[in-house]
Amino acid sequence: MQGSSLPEGIPATEIRWVAPLSLTRHTFVGVSIDPGWPVAIAVAALLLLTVAAYAVGRLPQPGQTVVAMARATGQLSLAAVIITSVVASLWRSVALLTVMFGIAVVTTTRRIGAPRAWPWATLAMLAGLLPVMAIVVITGTIPLQGIALIPIVGILAGNTMNGHTLTCRRAFEGLREEHDSYEAYLALGFTRNQAIAPIIHRRVPEALIPGLDQVRTAGVVTLPGAFIGVLLGGGSPAQAAAAQVLVLVGIMAAQSITAVTAERFIREARLLPPDLRAALRP
Repeated sequence: MQGSSLPEGIPATEIRWVAPLSLTRHTFVGVSIDPGWPVAIAVAALLLLTVAAYAVGRLPQPGQTVVAMARATGQLSLAAVIITSVVASLWRSVALLTVMFGIAVVTTTRRIGAPRAWPWATLAMLAGLLPVMAIVVITGTIPLQGIALIPIVGILAGNTMNGHTLTCRRAFEGLREEHDSYEAYLALGFTRNQAIAPIIHRRVPEALIPGLDQVRTAGVVTLPGAFIGVLLGGGSPAQAAAAQVLVLVGIMAAQSITAVTAERFIREARLLPPDLRAALRP
């Protein structure tokens, strides 16, 4: 190779030209949205737009949007501080996720009106969440690091909570509306378990429809959060798509298992609000 100097000790036959990174693939630069006056002004303008829409449409309680925004700002600011302090430690991250999961259990049991049934709600949600996390960790899809676990588990736990809430609400609604059918089943010699089963089994698939719609429309109607997050962080569109597919399939699996488990607990009269527990006596 004339006209060029080679470092001593490196044979010419081992020298291969490597194309610069910019020639072999696109370079994606992360975009950050820093807290400051531009964000504050944009948020204030959007909030005013929301309140104006309430006023024009004569919708009740426009002030609830301001309260909701203030609450969200405070909660997210606190979350940012907490995550910053724990993300470097795996055990602190796990502890934070445990607290977040506990809050999710309390939230869903309050929404369905069955706060005393929290042990069964916990088991139903863990039945859906743990297998999904085991698979993504064992396969090496995400590393055992706080920076990876906190967002993934947070998204999965939140959607698992929503799936549990919808499943129970649909089932409880069916049991209240079809109480006469329940009594008729008992009169025919059915056990309580057998009488509850056909009433709620028709309602459970309805609770899974929002999750299925989210999967069906991803990338066509909407660009979900994980996809946008990876792009803003500097990842390529392919990396963003891979992360979002992982999250969507994980949500679908966790919600399906949670719904099936919750249905079983409801059928066994373990996961019921007080009024149905009294009404559905064997």
